[in-house]
Amino acid sequence: MNPKERRSKKIRKKLLHKYRLVILNEDTFEERFAFKLNRLNVFVFSMLTAIFLIAVTTIIIAYTPLREYIPGYSSVKLKQKATELSLKTDSLQQIINVNEQYLSSIRKVLSGDLPAVNFNKDSIVEAARIDASQIDLSASRQDSLLREKVAQEDKYNPLLGEIELGVVFFAPVKGTISESYNPEEKHFAVDIVTVKDAPVKSAADGTVIFTGWTVDTGNVMIIEHPNGIISVYKHNASISKSQGDIVEGGEVIATVGNTGELTTGPHLHFELWRDGYPVNPLNFIDFD
Repeated sequence: MNPKERRSKKIRKKLLHKYRLVILNEDTFEERFAFKLNRLNVFVFSMLTAIFLIAVTTIIIAYTPLREYIPGYSSVKLKQKATELSLKTDSLQQIINVNEQYLSSIRKVLSGDLPAVNFNKDSIVEAARIDASQIDLSASRQDSLLREKVAQEDKYNPLLGEIELGVVFFAPVKGTISESYNPEEKHFAVDIVTVKDAPVKSAADGTVIFTGWTVDTGNVMIIEHPNGIISVYKHNASISKSQGDIVEGGEVIATVGNTGELTTGPHLHFELWRDGYPVNPLNFIDFD
């Protein structure tokens, strides 16, 4: 027998050599239990026990709430809370974006800073051109008389255009217009000269969305009306309404003054805006 076979036989003998494990009563030395074991059985049993413990631990970690107490594993409630907070954050971000756009429009109203819009008039005319030869454009005598009558009736109508805006306007003050609406010079308002401390009235029903002071225009009030319309009142001596107040058309909201640096006497600087764009107040209100 060569050394290699002798060594293999020796190892096999050690693994399969039987031992007796006896449990005795310490006082009487009475034998309670006895087991016949060998090294191979002990090794196999130890490996099976280790595999069983690993499997049980894995199941506990993966499928029971006990995993929440193991460092490194997050709580289910914590995940749900994080998801809810993420959705709320997204909703709040959308609200912030809408508010920023709204405030940007308000800043345009206060500063009068609007970009000029350039367009090709010829392209508009070309797009609207139709073949007039196919249409009978001749007006009847009755139609001509009716058109002339309506034109005479609406010639001095201060509310002409009410259908377009859908709001009935009141004159905020009565007086003389010292400077008219002139978008080319970025004067998106009419200046009405009147006596100091004369009552300033709301041009229509609405909600006060801004009251405050600016260096250039003094006491300023902005009212939001239906259909995206905003009216602005500047250079007031005093303001009798607060932000959030609901006002009716014709209700007193301030008094005429001479506040701010951009003024030369008691008057009201009045502006009308629709969807973020200025509108000529003279098309809708008679200030005389």
